[in-house]
Amino acid sequence: MWNGKEFTPRLMMPISLSFDHRVIDGADGARFITIINNTLSDIRRLVM
Repeated sequence: MWNGKEFTPRLMMPISLSFDHRVIDGADGARFITIINNTLSDIRRLVM
């Protein structure tokens, strides 16, 4: 990850989502992945 001066190592977890476009719009899927990402990146959200 670039911090403005140099690259620093970070742990990463690849996430993918598969869904039926006849039922779920792609924007809804993107919002869902964003919520999951934000929740997993801040441990305090998991406790609430």
